[in-house]
Amino acid sequence: MDEQEQKLILTSVFGDSSSETEAEDICNSISVVEKNPNWDRVKEIEGLWLCQDFLSPERQALLLSSIEREGWFTTASHNQAMRFGDLPEWAIELSSFIREAICCNDGFYPDLCEDPTTYQDKAKACPLSLELLWREPLFDQLIVNVYQPGEGICAHVDLMRFDDGIAIVSLESACVMRFTRVKSEACDSEDGEFKEEGSHMMMVPVFLPPGSLVLMSGEARYLWKHEINRKPGFQVWEGHEINQRRRTSVTLRKLCQPNACLLASGTTGEQKSE
Repeated sequence: MDEQEQKLILTSVFGDSSSETEAEDICNSISVVEKNPNWDRVKEIEGLWLCQDFLSPERQALLLSSIEREGWFTTASHNQAMRFGDLPEWAIELSSFIREAICCNDGFYPDLCEDPTTYQDKAKACPLSLELLWREPLFDQLIVNVYQPGEGICAHVDLMRFDDGIAIVSLESACVMRFTRVKSEACDSEDGEFKEEGSHMMMVPVFLPPGSLVLMSGEARYLWKHEINRKPGFQVWEGHEINQRRRTSVTLRKLCQPNACLLASGTTGEQKSE
């Protein structure tokens, strides 16, 4: 279905009163769901999936405009915004896109959209388990970060107050996110942080172009630290240094239920991020 056909359908449903801007917004929303984005499983890390073409350039522009209209980043000193509970409408829509991109993708059993119980035995083929994919709401916590050239984030595991299944959408500038698994970790009961014991086992770089989506669950969420080092000379991919510009990231998570914020191993500590 091309753009003109979509507009004709919208006119027949909503009438001529719909503004051109509203029609364009809806058309862009439809195109995101219909284009069947490509998913890649990062084979070195269980539970880490990448969708490089999650958002079209048009949809990225709409998302950035929605963030700008929030008025969160009016001064250079404001580079992070957090929301808990009731999220902005555009963040709820983004959550819906994530779910639809998974369960309605040709490679992830499109019938999941209609009857998730039918494919319980095939849940491992999806970027999120069925239990996570069909929870309500999918996400109820939002962080938007704005990074200027050279700025990144240190290696960390997300706070244990958040449930399994974390989504990160990258906008504006490309970057390389590096994942590192520590040989063993223990919790310091005084400050609640993970303490590294032993040497790093391996580092896995993942290239994040604008409009890409990263999903972390299971081992990727709990047993691997992720970081972005954008200092000069560190952002190199396939032998070429990345041209750094301002980068905006949107992270979606879900708060744990009381008494449910435990690792599979039973550890309750957490690694603080930068």
